[in-house]
Amino acid sequence: MTIRIEGLAAIADRYDAFLLDMWGCIHDGVTVFPGVPDLLARLRKMGKRTVVLSNVPRLVPLLVENMPRYGIEASAFDAIVTSGETAWRALERGEHGLGRKFVHVGLEGNIVDPATIGYAMVDDVAEADFVLATGAAGNGTLDLDALAPLVAAARERDLPMVCANPDLEVLRGEQRFLCAGTLAQRYEEIGGRTIYYGKPHRAVYEQAIALSGVSDRSRVIGIGDAMRTDVAGARGAGIAQAFIPGGIHGEAMKAPMGTLPTEAAMAALSAQFGFAPTYVLAELRW
Repeated sequence: MTIRIEGLAAIADRYDAFLLDMWGCIHDGVTVFPGVPDLLARLRKMGKRTVVLSNVPRLVPLLVENMPRYGIEASAFDAIVTSGETAWRALERGEHGLGRKFVHVGLEGNIVDPATIGYAMVDDVAEADFVLATGAAGNGTLDLDALAPLVAAARERDLPMVCANPDLEVLRGEQRFLCAGTLAQRYEEIGGRTIYYGKPHRAVYEQAIALSGVSDRSRVIGIGDAMRTDVAGARGAGIAQAFIPGGIHGEAMKAPMGTLPTEAAMAALSAQFGFAPTYVLAELRW
């Protein structure tokens, strides 16, 4: 049965490492949630380890550059793991033997010069060995209709799609935007091959747990606002989960950030996904 808690004060003594989602947990895409700075300071004073584990498609240095705009500094955490960094390093190692030319779907700011790891970015699917999907371009959300010709052409050539953000959507303030995971899902629906990096897939959890320095998984907890990625991923990694309902599921559960849903709403969501989190947490706060 899911345990309801208002803040981490109720369980902080039980865990030594906290794997924290970024969007919908640390900030809302616009500004940091008010209880976060105090919480991080308390956890550090207690000797706890905090690791950002985010499906942001950017490399870690690029994310670090942008964190102050949300009102938080990277130095507040012990380590940072992103799906974008994980995907980029996998490409650098030549995983899956994908070839060296790709079409990029996403913002230029999500990646650095691909030549630095021996790749080339091309504009035409006919010249590509694979598609790298990091997210939206231009207006901040994926235009699936506009991308349909690219998707069809890639499928026609049986190109793999590397997805550097498995999220389907994200909240920025009150607005919802489609993420790269939605494009990858659409590609799979027409028979396309996909390769995912990020939550809920096991590799990023292994990396984050290793960086935390805590080997006893009973002392590690994953915290986030998405059942499909944060809760499922933590469960798959064999660690506890704290689900924040006011993020991506907030509207459906009628639970604004900082509040707990009704027991019936939590039970219904758990039934929908086929599993229940260890905890339901009102907000990332003490």
